[in-house]
Order: sequence, then C-alpha cells, then structure tokens
Amino acid sequence: MSDRVPFKAWWGTPLVGLLGGYLASQIGWPLPWMVGSLLAIILVRCLTPWQLAEIPGGRKVGQWIIGIGIGLHFTPVVMEQVLSHFGLIFLGALITSLSAVVGVWLMRRTGEDRATAFFSSMPGGSGEMVNLGARNGAVLSRVAAGQSLRVLVVVLCVPAAFKYLLGDGAPVFHPGAVDWRWLAFLLPAGALAAWLWERLRQPNPWLFGPLLVSAAVSIGWDLHIGLPNGGSQIGQWLIGSGLGCHFNRQFFRRAPSFMGRTLIGTVLTMLIATLAALGLSALTHLDLRSLTLGMMPGGIAEMSLTAETLQLSVPLVTAMQVMRLLFVLFLAEPLFRYWNREPESV
Repeated sequence: MSDRVPFKAWWGTPLVGLLGGYLASQIGWPLPWMVGSLLAIILVRCLTPWQLAEIPGGRKVGQWIIGIGIGLHFTPVVMEQVLSHFGLIFLGALITSLSAVVGVWLMRRTGEDRATAFFSSMPGGSGEMVNLGARNGAVLSRVAAGQSLRVLVVVLCVPAAFKYLLGDGAPVFHPGAVDWRWLAFLLPAGALAAWLWERLRQPNPWLFGPLLVSAAVSIGWDLHIGLPNGGSQIGQWLIGSGLGCHFNRQFFRRAPSFMGRTLIGTVLTMLIATLAALGLSALTHLDLRSLTLGMMPGGIAEMSLTAETLQLSVPLVTAMQVMRLLFVLFLAEPLFRYWNREPESV
C-alpha cells in the first residue's frame, strides 16, 4: 500500500515540511511544525508540478510520538479532576457531535444525497467515516474531501485564533524531567499497543494505542515526566507533512460548491462549540479556553497539541475529544439508518 511508494516520490516531503515548520516557528505561528509543514507541502503540491508523496509510515510515527506525549500529561490528580467532570465532558462531546446536524442540513438543502451529506459532515476520523459511508452508499470521494477539509480548517484556524484572540493560558502543567528509562519502556510498549490496536481494526490505532499505554503507566506510577525537547516538534512535523499530501489543485477545484458548503458547515459547528463552551464555563469553574478546544471538531492529536502549546489542560481537551470520537463512531451508523428509514422528503 502506501509503504510501497518509491523513494523518489517522497524524498522531498520531509525537507519541504522542515522548511515550512522552520519558517512558521520564526514567524511565531502556533503549532509551527505542524501548520508550517502542512502549508508548505500544500503550496508546493498546488503551485508546482512536484506532487510530493506521503512519507511511508511517517504519519503513524508522528502519532506514536504525540500519543506518548499526550499520555504523560495524565497523573492521578489530573485523572481525578477529569473523572469529577465526567458529566460535563459527556455533555460537551454530545453537543459537538450533534452540532454536525447543521452541516448535514446544509448539504441536504443543496441536493446532496443523504449518505454523503451525513458521513461527510460527522466530526469523526476521516478513515472511519469513509468506511461507514462505503457501507451505506455514500459518494466516497466527497466524504473523504469533506473530512479532510474540516480538519484542515480547524488546524489552520483554531490554534491561531486561540493564540491571537485569547492569549496563552496560565500554565496548568509543568513537564517533569526526561526519564530515558521510562521512555525506553514506553516507546516500544506504545508501538506494540498501536500494532495490536491496528490488528483489531480499532480507530486511530497509532494515536490511541501509545496514548492509552502512556496514560496508564503515568497514572499508575505517578510519573511527572515529559518527552525530550524536540520530541513534540518531530511528531508535529511528521503529522503535518502527512496531512499536506492529501491536498492538491484538483482537490480544491473538485465541486467548489460542495467545498463551500463544507467550509460553512465547519465554521458553524465551531461557532456552536464556542457558544456551548461559554455556557458550560459559566456553569462551572473550568477554563473557557480548554473547554472550547475540547469541543472543536478537529483531530485529537491536533487539538491536544494546541492545548499543550498554549499551556491549557491537555487531559481535559483530550478526554472531550476522545469522547466525541467515540460518540460519532458508535452512534453515527445507527442514527443514519434510523433517519434513512423515512421517505426522501427531507
């Protein structure tokens, strides 16, 4: 599959990604190594004939590193706090999942078939939504395009909006010293968990597997350690470089009205998430920025990294994002089939 990509097709991808990440870091852009590498590769693929290919296994390695890093933010005290707010996390994830109805409605108003409208608008993982769409007769190219564009918009807009409109958060987590003995255990254990998760056909295995192992060990032994300097940046660079390879000129030219509707639906979903976070923050004493980020319809790795960069509550954001993904994965297909029993008048 993607691992068979010849070297000459992808050798430039890490270099272009590095250049983009470096320039973004010099400008002071939030999440520079992810956003910079992502934008650099999209620009090269769109403006030149050089169609950079994805680094074989690169995105998986990036998710593996980031998964370990996110898990290390969980400690017994933090886990107690997360569990004490379980009802809030549940409600926030439910609101984010249901807000996707706005996107579905927009798509249906402009003539999209039910399956395509539904699965292209659901804020779940791209691969998982394409698989569910395939089982229910959706136009797969549109589902994949809608999911990719949603993640692109959130990754490009949310970190920048948070940094420049809300400023950096008060530090809530101080990474401990790097302990290479624990990392020497956690990294291979995380890779093994990812491999098993993948064999079991579970979603997002190279993020979830390492995250679960790292969080379990960090809570069990109360570690208070972190990744070495540069670890998170390497993960960002690999994930950003992988994401960028999904976009080219044909992607943005394909059905511009569909892309426009996806864009509007994503922005409306983000607005609903922000308003809901305002309400939940007013009812509790939790940080508005962490709640808002937890409810954004982006990827788990991307939103958790944003929380880390802006010194917000990574465990709260991660818990809300994971809960939202679980909602979508388990409820999307039953809800669609229930809706699809009705005549095609809506």
